[in-house]
Amino acid sequence: MARIMAIDYGTKRTGIAVSDPLQIIATGLDTVPTAKLLDFLRQYCQEEEVELFVVGEPKNLDDSPAQIHHLVMGFVKQLGNLFPEKTVILRDERFTSKDASRSIVQSVPSRQKRRDKGLIDKVSAIIILQEYLEKYKYS
Repeated sequence: MARIMAIDYGTKRTGIAVSDPLQIIATGLDTVPTAKLLDFLRQYCQEEEVELFVVGEPKNLDDSPAQIHHLVMGFVKQLGNLFPEKTVILRDERFTSKDASRSIVQSVPSRQKRRDKGLIDKVSAIIILQEYLEKYKYS
């Protein structure tokens, strides 16, 4: 089976997570400078089979699009053009950064490492992917 990849898109950095080949467990892959994201994805997909992409969709509490939403939608379009044979799914990411921060505080003892925004982006991508796997693959 192919992997599923989750992307927590940001203006500066983007967190990436992938499933195992059986599509059961989400694991953090990397945090990539957003300017280099498409090159990173192209390279990764040459080395590993990816079935679909799950992209975090930024929304406000009232369900309206967040300020960065148009940038994410532009990225989704680029992703679709780069990988026309792969499905791209949007998932609400409203609380993932907060959940990621809480998870990091509980599991990372070093205060300096907890402040690493790249770690928050990667953990956010893990949360997006794990929620997708739990809701759509095993519900």
